[in-house]
Amino acid sequence: MGSVQPPDRQAVQEVDVAVIGCGPVGALTANLLGARGVRTLVVERSATAHGQPRAFSCDDEAMRIYQQAGLLDEIRDATIAPPLVEYVNGAGRVFARMSLSETDFGYGHAPLRFFDQPRLEHTLRAGLDRFPHVQLSLGAELVGLTQDEDGVTVLLSDVATGQRRAVRARYVLGCDGARSATRAAVRIPLSGASYAEPWLAVSGDVPSDAVRVGDTRFVCDWRRPAFVSPGAAGSYRMEFMLRPGETEDEMRRPATVAALVSPYVDPDRFTVTRAVVYTFHHLIAQRWREGRVFLLGDAAHQMPPFMGQGLCSGLRDAANLSWKLSLVLSGAADAAILDTYETERRPHTVEMARTSVRLGHVFLARNRVTAGMRDAVLRAVQTIPRVRRFVERFEFKPVPAYRRGLMAGGRRAGVVGTMFPQPRVLVPGAPGERLLDEVLGDGFAVLGRAGVDNPLGAWRRGLPARFVAIHPSGTPLADLPGSSGGLADESGDGGPDRVDVVDADGVLGAWLRRHGVDLVVLRPDRFVFALATVDGVEQARRDLSTALGAPDGDRSRADTPGLAAAADS
Repeated sequence: MGSVQPPDRQAVQEVDVAVIGCGPVGALTANLLGARGVRTLVVERSATAHGQPRAFSCDDEAMRIYQQAGLLDEIRDATIAPPLVEYVNGAGRVFARMSLSETDFGYGHAPLRFFDQPRLEHTLRAGLDRFPHVQLSLGAELVGLTQDEDGVTVLLSDVATGQRRAVRARYVLGCDGARSATRAAVRIPLSGASYAEPWLAVSGDVPSDAVRVGDTRFVCDWRRPAFVSPGAAGSYRMEFMLRPGETEDEMRRPATVAALVSPYVDPDRFTVTRAVVYTFHHLIAQRWREGRVFLLGDAAHQMPPFMGQGLCSGLRDAANLSWKLSLVLSGAADAAILDTYETERRPHTVEMARTSVRLGHVFLARNRVTAGMRDAVLRAVQTIPRVRRFVERFEFKPVPAYRRGLMAGGRRAGVVGTMFPQPRVLVPGAPGERLLDEVLGDGFAVLGRAGVDNPLGAWRRGLPARFVAIHPSGTPLADLPGSSGGLADESGDGGPDRVDVVDADGVLGAWLRRHGVDLVVLRPDRFVFALATVDGVEQARRDLSTALGAPDGDRSRADTPGLAAAADS
């Protein structure tokens, strides 16, 4: 795409961030930015909701990100958590099993959930209505893009009329999928492989008494591998590999679809909502940033579906980049921190994709002998308790951790650079137990034992953080500060400086003891920035100040009037 010339005599709209694409990743990104007061324009080529059940699953990390966006209840209520996943051979015999109902990675949510994508997208788009500083522009497409030192000018075209308009943004985020116009505009190539095996994906609705296989299964039949599972809201999802010589038109015929789904649901009572043939890819953009333009989700990476991690990886991108952009736009951090987006996210994404490929090799044995050997080996090794646990508890999934990036020392060291757990806590003035993130706010947080003096004095010089004082399990709420109702130590800036909580199950206290520290500093995305003893609080503050590129500690949200006004609205 060439340089952009704004249409004559037309005012140029100015925003902080332009998000190109309003699928799940783009909509989630805009919600996260909106929650932080960032003036955001979301551009979507389609004039109507996508309406297709493409993505199907998400994990506990994704649910935690939806929680950070303030949409947990709406999304969780529209999903189901499968209790187990089975790997069966062509005869239906189980040779491996993942016991998801017994698996808890500690992040506050079930390790796997199934959802209906149209309903998910509706929820995410409805969430944007909470923010007057976020605008959704439907029926518009990106046709031009030019950058300079201060921002990006994008040229948008109305799909229906061809009328063009220019928008000026500080940053542009390409969330526009595998055929990303944003990626093309900044001339970033993809590298990797596409797989020749086509698949038929069938989605539909079915009454519960018409379901013949009620569990989630990978059908590892060497003649035709398949995936089948009940979904959310009475839906059912099935995917079947095509055999050599089979065509898309043939496979999509109602009679063919009925024959394929018959072992799993009653075809006469199964209403097909989508039946498409696709091939999957293992591709990654050579770089995820070009100046002020960033790529997220499928625009940056595409992976095989066997781990169900394609969408989840895009949501992780959004969670990683959104808070960094907010700090930069507010003047609280130097723009150099944006380089850590790809530094952190690329290695984890590559590892997740490789794990998906390896799992696919198990799934896609294509001859009788190889499949028989696979079944026998997997059954045998699972007689070893540690191996069985590794499989059943989904321990082969890459952990959420960053090797290098925005953390004390710049590199992972022990738990620094990993995602912090999210147990349940009790808070004065709040009924029942609450998930930890609900009391952390949306910025940095410092967690420490209640006996530790409030360390916030070391942080107030331009590096605001909320201090969470952890009281042992069993402590009466009436004994806590703030027990008369509400959160303690209101600072007057819209949130408390300090929150006192009871460690309901003892998880937080045990975590601090296990790592021999008094305090842990958490990033806004709930990855561990630093560990500290009481004597090391000031050093942790200096480390964070240095990492943010704000050594003087005198930058504040008020330095960016437009952003501050949006946050106050």
